[in-house]
Amino acid sequence: MRDIGSAMGVAADLWRAEREGPVGLQRRQEERLAALVAQARVYSPFFREAFARLQCGRVSLSDLPVTDKPELMARFDDWVTDRRITRADVEAFVADSSLSGIRFLDEYFVCRSSGTTGRPGIFVADRAAIATTYACYAFGAVRGLRRARWRRLLAKRMRQARVVGTGGHFAGAGIVTMAQRDSKCRTQREQLVSVGQPLGEMVSQLNTIDPAILEGYPSAIHQLAQEQRAGRLQIRPSLVATGGETVSIDARRTMAAAFEAPVIDAYVSSECLLVATTCRHEWLHYRSDWMILEPVDADYQPVPPGQPSYTVLLTDLSNRVQPIIRYDLGDSVLARPDPCDCGSPLPAIRVIGRCDDVLRFAANGTVVEVLPLAITAGLEDVDGLDRVQLIQQDPTLLAVRFSCKNSEQRAQVWTSVSHLLRVFLDRQGLRNVSLRDDHQPPDLVGASGKYRQVIGTSLDR
Repeated sequence: MRDIGSAMGVAADLWRAEREGPVGLQRRQEERLAALVAQARVYSPFFREAFARLQCGRVSLSDLPVTDKPELMARFDDWVTDRRITRADVEAFVADSSLSGIRFLDEYFVCRSSGTTGRPGIFVADRAAIATTYACYAFGAVRGLRRARWRRLLAKRMRQARVVGTGGHFAGAGIVTMAQRDSKCRTQREQLVSVGQPLGEMVSQLNTIDPAILEGYPSAIHQLAQEQRAGRLQIRPSLVATGGETVSIDARRTMAAAFEAPVIDAYVSSECLLVATTCRHEWLHYRSDWMILEPVDADYQPVPPGQPSYTVLLTDLSNRVQPIIRYDLGDSVLARPDPCDCGSPLPAIRVIGRCDDVLRFAANGTVVEVLPLAITAGLEDVDGLDRVQLIQQDPTLLAVRFSCKNSEQRAQVWTSVSHLLRVFLDRQGLRNVSLRDDHQPPDLVGASGKYRQVIGTSLDR
């Protein structure tokens, strides 16, 4: 309950910051950046070394070095500010999926990234960061809700269903599980729905829950919207929230129409659990009082508003245990050059991020859809696997491209990968779908160097 109490204090400051406008937001950003840099310089050996040439006093963001996941993961033990935390201990912790949602060292939330750059990371958040995430998410999600929707939310006791990957230390499921462990009332109010189960089971579970708030990956919610329109899913959420994948404006409008509810999209990452949320004009607003986003070109030079960036640098001002300072997220973003029509004083952006395909297989005369995050989730636990890419080559054939940390392990890795995929496909009723080792490494695409983990094909070929 301590996180919730802290979140209420953060929420009060969020309200005050917006009332003060750009001046108040900027003042908080500068103060928090100076405090973050000062603490990182003292308690993080990595940043003490990185900041060695900086003069004490006022911090200029452009003077700070750019960081990225490979560099920080390689220096994990020197990166963190709590000397009790080691990479070996954290990796052992996340290797046990039963510990998801349990606080590491009874203090920290731990999750791992999905590895869209091919290099999964492990991230640790302190209580202050979690409280800030809770407050910013709630503040952004309920902004502008009408009284009728509030009444419906309260009538269902704010009951939530989150459709995400389960069975591991993933951010979406882990946050819910941690909240459930902290509070019995939240166990009743917030429930997880696994995207790894067949669609029919997912629909049945959601009909039983009848959530007031439906949350999940955009691909999953879009699939459920089709079930809602067909009448198989029969729920009446007052609010729909998506995150974890890139979602188009058209897809968001389709979901809103199917559920007859506003759809809030969140820009999230494992490095910073909440970066931004959409407004009613479909722009993502980020809390510039709690984070800094820098759209930059390939040389890490600023990109003017109104132009897509090569990548974006993130500085998270809330997390002190594992400082994220000018961190290369790898996403291309476009910053809005003028104030948003919604009236918010917060900066507005649009994101070009993960765009994996929903796979559509033919089985027994019907089309079975498979969500990208569902089919790839379990693969991250395969020992020796470096990168993996799934490419649908026809309605009943899935090619697999992968690379290994050690080339001598290739046969063993393929056995594990193919077994996990076979079990998953069989559970979806897709025993007719064949798997093939493509004997090629995954292809990197896009300016950021990310790659599409799941590539589909049309059934009309």
